[in-house]
Amino acid sequence: MAHALASLGARVAVVARRHDRLAALPQGIGGLAVPCDLSDLDRIGSVVPTVVEKLGPPEILVNAAGNMFTTERAESEPLDAVRRTVDLNLLAPLLLAQAVFPHMRALGRGAIVNISSISGRVGIPGIPQASYAASKAGLSGLSAELAVQWARHSIRVNTVAPGFFRSEITGPLYEGERAAEYLRRNTPLPKEGTADDIVGAVLWLVGDAGSYVTGQTVVVDGGWTAR
Repeated sequence: MAHALASLGARVAVVARRHDRLAALPQGIGGLAVPCDLSDLDRIGSVVPTVVEKLGPPEILVNAAGNMFTTERAESEPLDAVRRTVDLNLLAPLLLAQAVFPHMRALGRGAIVNISSISGRVGIPGIPQASYAASKAGLSGLSAELAVQWARHSIRVNTVAPGFFRSEITGPLYEGERAAEYLRRNTPLPKEGTADDIVGAVLWLVGDAGSYVTGQTVVVDGGWTAR
């Protein structure tokens, strides 16, 4: 996503907790690396000022960080894991949106995209994730509310809800043939989704082609939720 945005002329700041992996990313795009563990809400306040100082006021914000901190069933989810999940998946995007708002308002435009999940729209049998699902559903509600409140400033806010893609979270699902067959059987399109499929949706929403789209959740799941 960072490479795609940069290829279209954006000056990109990337924010993540693992400095070694983060530092290598901006080299090929002339961007900025900002190390920050976004689950530490007290540290988030330094992110946007750093970006403004180095690159100027932000016109685009993509909230893509997310994780799940427990695989316990709903009745057994530890409270600490619930709080960590909500902090990273829902509160961090809200705080970052609040931080970019005055800059976008001053510019008279802006686009915010929150990366959610189909888990925020439908239950997934066999994969317990109550707090994760709640936090991702919350992103759609947050996007709709911010979209209405900030529309008068020409700030658009949308959500992209991916289906199953290979990632550090979903990796085990692709390792066993039984799980892989489960994913194939429940995805109508006969192909596996790739990062490019998510990138395309984000580029549409932050660019001129999506200039009249706000407050929406765009599902990119190969038809999983259409069954």
